[in-house]
Amino acid sequence: MVILDFINEDILKILAAMTAGSIIGAEREYKSKNAGFRTITLITIGATLFTLISKEIALGKDFHVVGNIVVGVGFLGAGAIFKDGSNVSGLTTAATIWVSAAIGMAIGAGEYTLAFITLVAVMIILLVFSQIQSVIDNRNAEKYYKISVKNKNESPSIIKNFIKECQLKSRQVNLSKMDDRLRYTFKVSGDIHKHEQFESLLSASEEILSFDV
Repeated sequence: MVILDFINEDILKILAAMTAGSIIGAEREYKSKNAGFRTITLITIGATLFTLISKEIALGKDFHVVGNIVVGVGFLGAGAIFKDGSNVSGLTTAATIWVSAAIGMAIGAGEYTLAFITLVAVMIILLVFSQIQSVIDNRNAEKYYKISVKNKNESPSIIKNFIKECQLKSRQVNLSKMDDRLRYTFKVSGDIHKHEQFESLLSASEEILSFDV
C-alpha cells in the first residue's frame, strides 16, 4: 500500500508537470515560437522526472542530477536564440524554457504551491506584460535608416532637420560615398508615429534619393 501511494504521488507530479507545461506551451505555440506546445511540455515533464529520479537515487541528498538539469536546459535555451546583425530574437523563448524546467523541478520536489504560483506569474508575464511591452516599444521604437542623398554640403543638414522636426533622437553610425551620392546610416529612436512622419518627409523630399529601414 505504501508503494502504491508513492507511485500515485509520482504520477500526480508527472500529470501536474504536463498540465503546467502545456499551459505555457500553448501560449508559445499561439505566438508561433520555436519552442512551442509539445517542446515546453516535454521540458517540464523531463525536469520533473529527473528531479524524482535524483531524489530516489540519492535520497534527496545529492544535487548533481538537479544541477545537470539546469545545464541541459541552458543548452536548449541557447538553441532558441538567434542573432541577425544587431537584432537578437528568441530570448523570451529561452527564458520560458528555463523557467518551465524550474517549474517541473519544483513539482518533482513536491513544492506544488511554489510551482503553481510560478506558473501563474509566468502566464501573467507572457500574456499581460507583452501588451505593456508593445506600448513601451511603440513609445521608444528604435530603427536603423540607410539614407542616400545627393552629394551636397547641405544634404546632411536636411536629414538632421527632418529628425529634429519629428522630435526623434538619432545617432549617425555610418557614412559611405558612392559616385555622386552619400549614404548615411542613422540609428533613430522615438515614438512609432514620429517614425512614420519622418519616413513621409524622406519620401517627399527631392534631396533624398532613397532610403530603407
